[in-house]
Amino acid sequence: MNERLAGIEAFVAAAESGNFALAAQRLQRTRSAVAKSVARLEARLGTRLFHRSTRSQSLTEDGQLYYERCRRALAELDAADAAVDAGRTAPRGRLRVTAPILVGRELVAPLLLELAAAHPELVLEMVFSDSVIDLVDERFDLAVRSGPLGDSSVLAARMLGRQWMGVYASPGYLARHPPPGSFDAMAATAAQHRFVGYAREHGPHPWQFNDEHGGVRVFDAPAHISFSCNSLEANKGAALAGMGLTRLPAWLVDDAVQAGTLVRVFDEPAPYGYALQAVWPHSRVLPLKTRMAIDLLASRLPLRLAQGGPTVASSPAPAKGPDRPALRLDD
Repeated sequence: MNERLAGIEAFVAAAESGNFALAAQRLQRTRSAVAKSVARLEARLGTRLFHRSTRSQSLTEDGQLYYERCRRALAELDAADAAVDAGRTAPRGRLRVTAPILVGRELVAPLLLELAAAHPELVLEMVFSDSVIDLVDERFDLAVRSGPLGDSSVLAARMLGRQWMGVYASPGYLARHPPPGSFDAMAATAAQHRFVGYAREHGPHPWQFNDEHGGVRVFDAPAHISFSCNSLEANKGAALAGMGLTRLPAWLVDDAVQAGTLVRVFDEPAPYGYALQAVWPHSRVLPLKTRMAIDLLASRLPLRLAQGGPTVASSPAPAKGPDRPALRLDD
């Protein structure tokens, strides 16, 4: 029965997508698996469902009739799944989530632990990694990702907020080095300053700033870096130790700013922020456990991300709901 349904799903996806490759992306399967499912379905029915050529494929007369009935049958199954899911009042089962290390540990985990504590039938499994994990191949239900997203036909996304960036330094450092009052002043006096940089395997990451015209300006001072690390927490520690100017998320240093141990060096007319988004494999019906996790993150993270950030642009654009395939993205 499962193989029969898999064959029907593969056939409908191929009919609607126009070819097996696109159907495979939609179903999160390989092209070969889709083609074999359709071939077994044709063998069981004793008829050809597609006219195939090297350049195109189209439905046969039997295929068109079968497609219409299968499409209606799958729509009924979708409605049945949605009805069962809507009748549930509590999430259950295993929820696998991945997130960048710092964001996952400090922002995502505390919220999802609240969800798991409130629902004993929910089993939470989290993996923190700064590498991009393939959600489909690794069978993750949800990811939280920072920065721009690419294109994909198998994933959906929802905006959670922005990590607003600022330039910070310790009062002790600024007492020894006159603070620049703007991006231009920092660029002009770079030789007089030391910098704490963020570095990954490909080298130092340039600092990005918005300009007044909607463009992005880049600041790169590798010759004046006194400390660099692939950990923003370590960079915060270096800045606290007076090792130079650093660029960090406002939420991460808000406690130090409130305590007076770090200072925002200058205000930015158009603050720069990295988008933080929930990403999940697109499906006909989003499970309750995943939907509740996304809704919780979307309702609570914006306030956390806004701490220490700009007062005007701190809220993300309103989302249209967790089931929307708002962006296609690479995975």
